[in-house]
Amino acid sequence: MSAVNYTKFKSVMFLLTGLPNHGEAHLWISVPFCFMYLISIVGNSVILFIIKTDPSLHEPMYIFLSMLAVTDIGISITTIPTILGVYLFNSREISLNACLAQLFFIHFLQSIESSLLLLMACDRFIAIHNPLRYASILTLPRIAKMGLVAVLRAMVIILPLPLLLKQFQYCRTNVLSQSYCAHRQVMTMACSDITVNIIYRLFTKLLTMGLDSLLIFLSYVMILKTVLSIASHEECLRALNTCVSHLCALLLFYTPEISLLLIYSFGNGSHPLLQILLGYISLLLPPLMNPIVYSMKSKHLRVRITRVFTK
Repeated sequence: MSAVNYTKFKSVMFLLTGLPNHGEAHLWISVPFCFMYLISIVGNSVILFIIKTDPSLHEPMYIFLSMLAVTDIGISITTIPTILGVYLFNSREISLNACLAQLFFIHFLQSIESSLLLLMACDRFIAIHNPLRYASILTLPRIAKMGLVAVLRAMVIILPLPLLLKQFQYCRTNVLSQSYCAHRQVMTMACSDITVNIIYRLFTKLLTMGLDSLLIFLSYVMILKTVLSIASHEECLRALNTCVSHLCALLLFYTPEISLLLIYSFGNGSHPLLQILLGYISLLLPPLMNPIVYSMKSKHLRVRITRVFTK
């Protein structure tokens, strides 16, 4: 391949894009993104503040929720500023190194979030199956170790993605179809053979979200088995009610991810607008909705938040 057809990675620039055929409306499109950014940061920060300052909320469920809030803040900070740059200031250029850093943190934080949702499913199972030993099983040091394992697992699995991409040569027409960098988009810009990347990307999906979703499903099978063995109908409903907010978080996280996977696998490049919208939803909806869902469903958390804002 001649030097005209590709550039070395140090000089590669990518062009980010917004919604197709909506160039004149970019300023208006930026408004909901601004609101989502603000609500995500403020909502998750409030959750963190309430849990940190209220000793009665220093329980396993709320500690896992605070970890989820930190992850959601990280995802918002990693993605939305780039999106707003495209829509507000038409700032479309991004260097390869900056692009690889962004895609690493996006996939790294999503992998951590998947792990946390699995840990929260285990938390609900222990709370329902063995409530008397709940606090003694999920101690603070044990929770910290579980969180550390989630971070290390994500680091080990996701770090090769940008390292592999950095070895490639890229064509000069590096126009991404999104307003942020994602692995699949950058991978298709390479002028080299990307077979290894395709295989490794599938491996990362199976080892993170695939394995986590399977274990979450098994956790809920055991939760249902435990709940159905409870004689009291009222106690049965009360136990299931403690899982509602977590089930909502699961739907918010996995539904757009699975939809994207199905479109990429069987869509043959069709529905580009739907792919872009699902990409935004998969990244922006969980950080936006998780604090709202947990605040509405958790009476203790709702009371503390109301008390703070009514003082």
